[in-house]
Amino acid sequence: MPSWIQQAAHRGILTSRYPRVAASEPDEIPLTARGPLPTGPIGPAAVDGCPVGAISPSGVDQGRCVRCARCLATGFRFGAPIEMAGTSPASLRTSTVAPAPSGAGSLAELGRSLHVFLVDVGSCNACNLEVLALANPFYDASRLGIFFTNSPRHADVLLVVGVPTAAMIEPVRRAYEAIPAPKAVVAIGACPISGGVFRGQPGLRSSLDELVPVDLFVPGCPPAPTQILDALLTLAGRGRRER
Repeated sequence: MPSWIQQAAHRGILTSRYPRVAASEPDEIPLTARGPLPTGPIGPAAVDGCPVGAISPSGVDQGRCVRCARCLATGFRFGAPIEMAGTSPASLRTSTVAPAPSGAGSLAELGRSLHVFLVDVGSCNACNLEVLALANPFYDASRLGIFFTNSPRHADVLLVVGVPTAAMIEPVRRAYEAIPAPKAVVAIGACPISGGVFRGQPGLRSSLDELVPVDLFVPGCPPAPTQILDALLTLAGRGRRER
């Protein structure tokens, strides 16, 4: 039986209560989801054991962290608020990341629904699944005025997953140019933010913002659906923190 049906039978309701309640409330995020900020003592073992170089003596680069959990053996714990997005890769390079400000970008002035166009520039499909989960009966993003569209010409937001590959550089630029203004771009996951586990490989760009202007960077590998939903609501100035 799908987990969301089990939750509905247990709670008596079908749809997530987010953003009316915090994402940290029971049943609001999957039990397997790993929060965006591992906290703990930053010693040599944690720095040397990180396979992507996300941990340094000065803190954790959330844009690089792939949630591999190797650092848990050195005292780290996943437990920070799930609502996290940065307005630049640099804003994710601290041990404590502040939430992005309301209305980051130019979409807060629209005062209407958001239409999202999803582009995969070279992913493992993990982030795709988390993004598309927003359309299922549990998260049901349409109740909040967020819809997916099959054409960039009908979109307000370009949502990008995956590490930018050479073959997708021109398509993602064309998709961005096709979206009418005002528009926003959101990078989902470690791959479009920093290259993820593929960083430095031939034929890859290390960050999506080398190709198109990016309004919000949502860290994770993959980020939870609630984290993506928070970023979209933040763009529209309708985030839970502003309620």
